[in-house]
Amino acid sequence: MSCKYVIIIPDGAADEQMEQLGGKTIFEAADKPNIDKICRLGTQGVVRTIPDGLRPGSDVAMMSVLGYNPSDYYSGRAPIEAAAQNIPLTPQDWVFRCNLVTICDGKMADHSAGHISNEEAAKLIAELNHKLGGSNIKFYPGVSYRHLCVINGIEFDVRTEPPHDIIGQCAEKYLPRGKNAEFLIELMTKSQLLFAEHEINAIRRDLGENPASSIWLWGQGKQAFMESFHKRFGLKGTAITAVDLVRGLAKLIGFDLIAVKGATGFIDTNYQGKAAAAIDALNKYDIVLVHVEAPDEAGHAGSWDIKRKAVELIDLHVVGPILDALQKFDKWRILVMPDHATPIATRSHSGEPVPFAMAGAGIGGMLHEPFSEANAARTGFVIEHGHELIEYFIKH
Repeated sequence: MSCKYVIIIPDGAADEQMEQLGGKTIFEAADKPNIDKICRLGTQGVVRTIPDGLRPGSDVAMMSVLGYNPSDYYSGRAPIEAAAQNIPLTPQDWVFRCNLVTICDGKMADHSAGHISNEEAAKLIAELNHKLGGSNIKFYPGVSYRHLCVINGIEFDVRTEPPHDIIGQCAEKYLPRGKNAEFLIELMTKSQLLFAEHEINAIRRDLGENPASSIWLWGQGKQAFMESFHKRFGLKGTAITAVDLVRGLAKLIGFDLIAVKGATGFIDTNYQGKAAAAIDALNKYDIVLVHVEAPDEAGHAGSWDIKRKAVELIDLHVVGPILDALQKFDKWRILVMPDHATPIATRSHSGEPVPFAMAGAGIGGMLHEPFSEANAARTGFVIEHGHELIEYFIKH
């Protein structure tokens, strides 16, 4: 019987030791018996998912996790999300990630506009298309604050900044710069005028919620192409995720997508639904990817308590049931790891190596201690090139 593989990603869960947790990291402080069990059954180690020269983020890191060298395949975050939305792109198109953000007193106050709802966001994006869109500019609604803008007929060579990396900073200092940056800045400025008195923002202010005061354009690139996972590894795969970035990567490598009702990309996501979908998918697929965004969002919010809670919910409702279900198969393997770190102290992504826990057929034990950044490092099991981890997981 063929082997069944599951990869579970608590996004951004790796962290630093912090005073609020008595000098422990999130993983060290969290109650996570199921991830710890994987370490007892198998091994843990560390892997560098962010190659030198590339910015830390889930786009680069998840590409590494799935076995693709970002140095060869990465063309920007936005093109990956465009693939998720089936947005047709021509060679002349540039696609930008278009966040709805809150800028207050000139500072980036919130990269997510208070985790604005899909319904509210869709109305704002429709207004952008009506007032600012045209034959060469089109806005596409996504999930919550995460949207896309496609611009045709203009060539860009710009540096842009992720809004989640500049929280609390003067927004003006991080505006796009480079060739035709002024075109992007003008769009962002016009959006601020358009949103200033919009009824959705008026209601949000009345409710004490952060308004969507501006769009923020970043993560630009052109159409993305990636080699089929099945062609490379001979495995049929599927992905379960609430965010377009991971959906896009999955589509680009030929994975099917499974939608889960109530999957939000935040702490209130449907953990049980994701696990149930993954367990069911094992009957049809060779490899199942389960991605949970909640720890990363808590990191950006600087909420150590919510981040710890997210890890505990993932362990209880996702890792536990899937680990139990896997053991009904003759051959199985499971890999649990954050794609990157999102430290509470900085509220932004960082590029240091992250810990992983792995167990299953043929994976020997190494340091049977609870899962943590420090224990993973103590094993001496280090994978310097992140895209090589999948080879070990599948073929070792």
